[in-house]
Amino acid sequence: MNLLTQCCVLLLLPLVLCDRLQDKMYTPISGSICFRRLNATHSTGCGSTLGGSVGVLHLIQSPADFEFVWNKPPAPPYTLLMAPWLFNRENILNITGRAKGNIAGIVLIENGTNLASYSHELKCPNPNSGLKNQTCDAKQAWNPFGTGLLHENFPFPIIYVKEQNYIKNLTDCYHKFNTYDVENQHNRRLCSIQIKSFMSAAVNSAVCTRRTRYINNMNPQRYCDPLQSKNVYATLFERPKELKSENLILVGARIDTTSMFDGIGLGAMDSLVPAVTLMSTAHTLNKLLADHITGKNYNVVFMLFNGEAYDYIGSQRFVYDLVNNAFPSSSNNTIKLSDIKLFIDIGSLDSQNSTTIYQFDKFDLADKFASLFDATIKQYSFNFEVNRKMTTNLPPTSAQSFLRDDNKFPAVILYSDNNKNRFYHSIYDAEQNIDFVYQNTSRDFTTLIDLTEKTTMVPSIQLAVRNVSTSLAHSLYELVTGASYTEHFGANPYLIDEMLYCYLVSAKCPLFQATIKDANMTIPPIPPNRYISVQNPVSYETVGWTLRVLGFLTGRPVPSATKDNCTVFPLVWVSGFNHTGECLRTTHDLSNALSPAFSIEDYDWKSGRYSTWTESTWSEINVRIFLKPAVSQEAFTLAIGFGVMLISFILVFIINTKSDVLFGESTSSINVLTLPSQC
Repeated sequence: MNLLTQCCVLLLLPLVLCDRLQDKMYTPISGSICFRRLNATHSTGCGSTLGGSVGVLHLIQSPADFEFVWNKPPAPPYTLLMAPWLFNRENILNITGRAKGNIAGIVLIENGTNLASYSHELKCPNPNSGLKNQTCDAKQAWNPFGTGLLHENFPFPIIYVKEQNYIKNLTDCYHKFNTYDVENQHNRRLCSIQIKSFMSAAVNSAVCTRRTRYINNMNPQRYCDPLQSKNVYATLFERPKELKSENLILVGARIDTTSMFDGIGLGAMDSLVPAVTLMSTAHTLNKLLADHITGKNYNVVFMLFNGEAYDYIGSQRFVYDLVNNAFPSSSNNTIKLSDIKLFIDIGSLDSQNSTTIYQFDKFDLADKFASLFDATIKQYSFNFEVNRKMTTNLPPTSAQSFLRDDNKFPAVILYSDNNKNRFYHSIYDAEQNIDFVYQNTSRDFTTLIDLTEKTTMVPSIQLAVRNVSTSLAHSLYELVTGASYTEHFGANPYLIDEMLYCYLVSAKCPLFQATIKDANMTIPPIPPNRYISVQNPVSYETVGWTLRVLGFLTGRPVPSATKDNCTVFPLVWVSGFNHTGECLRTTHDLSNALSPAFSIEDYDWKSGRYSTWTESTWSEINVRIFLKPAVSQEAFTLAIGFGVMLISFILVFIINTKSDVLFGESTSSINVLTLPSQC
């Protein structure tokens, strides 16, 4: 080994040893963080201090255990380790009030407890973005189980840990070091946790956006970004390219969901069931009208709105674009709000055997639709009850955006009156909440089923969605064609089965594989994240899959086209159910789901006209546990450090002043330097 190699090894050795020492000192913990969002008036969510919030772990197992942190605990601040059932409004507001200064953070650990309800959304979602003068209170709440914690601002970080190995690390560390001699905790080392999740944004969206717009080359940091994504839509028939008025029926639902924690929350009941109902309806109607495309009274637009959880971002932007002749953005023949003769808004379908058709105002087409819808249900004995309600208090759905702009807008809302979703906008609104069991059959899900044949599928969410989407498709068929549907084909429950599996369990599923060019493409075996988020590739994951699925289900085959000449939109090549490949002529597309507040110059943030939600930026998320020494030990270590520093200064001073005595003078070197150069 040469000298240079030896020197490099000696230089790198301390770095290697430091890494190993750090690994011994800290144990990383992985989980989902609560992060900060802002609107025009305030900020919500959580965040740590700039260097990370450090607290001693303390396990809360019952409400009585909170007394420990409220009554002058011995070694504050503490980070509370608790099960989600204890994370309720009463306990958390007591923590932020009575234990202020004693709490450094909260770690929620999944313990498998069956919860009766768990929703951190408001009891009246989006209260300031719909029709004015609506009544929503504790007696008449759309989300009676809501705690509102999703809209609170917490002065400390909160993290949700689901993996059992990390939970074991946390609890083992706590029990080993923190459970004995509690009164004298401050005199010994304790198991502690550092949560680093500093949020750059503060105050509200107006302040944060203004600070971000002041970015320059010296300070390129962004503080927050607006919540935005894309709406996904498709038309039943191709729209004319020339300018002309149209008669349109709009069928809408929301595709997004949310929860308090990043990347956790599938929104099975709150939004996925309505979205799947819409896509199943689109597929069924497209099949029913495959050979009946002449003499139509209406065209149908199927629209999946994004960002509806945050003051109806997607539908607000859609209405704004319609009013300003900006939809579709890629066409000269734009749609006007007056072109829409009926809007069928598929809201929450909590109940599998009943729904209510809500209306704000009476109009003939709504009566006709309701009559056709109810008649189809009765014709096939779907065991599904339909009620009607004319009221000024409407459910929190996308129709609010249209009616706020024009309260005479022809909208009807399908919404369950039962309010059975006890996990609205939470981490527990998953497949178990809708009793979903994947059938995992090899049956062709691209065809329709004969409703006169007895199904082998047991009563389930798949059959409930089939019943609603079949009734919708048959009703739309008669509205579009003006003729009665005389056959007996309906929605395929196995298609619904596949859609629910793809969005709730794994994106690596037969339906998603059928919508892409190469069915062998690597797809991660996790469900897509349906939180709207900010403009980034991850937030568009759900948009991409939904666009492909909607195009696949509403596209019409072009048998004469090959893969080589099926490359220019609206022609799209897909692998298909059998992975043999086929060319489809599609009408699917995207539109902006960005609040107009961020597009209007000098927008009045205090007006409350449009959604103003933003999301804070952050640079690092890091959680780790370690042994924190006693205060006395920390003070002793600090004192030794100061002592060594003072002694070092004194020694350097003495050596420097006595250097001539200690080292002598090098006269020869001085003489050499002063000699003149010889020529």
